[in-house]
Amino acid sequence: MTSTGPEVLGRRARKKAATRAAISDAALRLFLERGFDNVNVKDIADGADVAVTTLFQHFPSKEALVFDQDEDREKALTAAVLNRAAEQSVLDALLDYFQNSRAITLEPALKDFLDLVRSTPALRDYARRMWTRHEESLARAIAETTGMPTGSVKAAALARFSLDALNLASEYDNPQAALTETFILLRTGWTGSGPQARVG
Repeated sequence: MTSTGPEVLGRRARKKAATRAAISDAALRLFLERGFDNVNVKDIADGADVAVTTLFQHFPSKEALVFDQDEDREKALTAAVLNRAAEQSVLDALLDYFQNSRAITLEPALKDFLDLVRSTPALRDYARRMWTRHEESLARAIAETTGMPTGSVKAAALARFSLDALNLASEYDNPQAALTETFILLRTGWTGSGPQARVG
């Protein structure tokens, strides 16, 4: 009789996670070396030493290989808001999450990844759809934790601007400082004075 106790299930989960990581790592390495459009799924499967059918058991599409942590990031993003300390604001919780995660970093590997996405139309489209889903999940979490009604434009705006701030900051030489400055603007509003400083 085959054992299906917690230890066996744990080994299976670890093996599955290791296979998934190997496939994703092989894909990203090949995409960065050759370009996304110059790599096919068989190249990736061979690079990870798995069958093509195994690859598709873990990833539904070639584009999904680039964003292998999509679901985990979405869950972590909403958890940062839902599980924040009672005295912490939504914006402070999101800023802490972005600053302490790999979402914003000076690492060259992230720059290479972002350059790959920005230079590949299929990946830009996939990322846009993914970002929209994250935005909707974040808006629901903000509404839930602040008592705003479902579908609140305020929650939707806060979710969109927070995620847009992350994208904007990634374009600067010092993304950490750019992100902090942008969140200060979101938190306090425009504080310029005089006719030339008016934005509305």
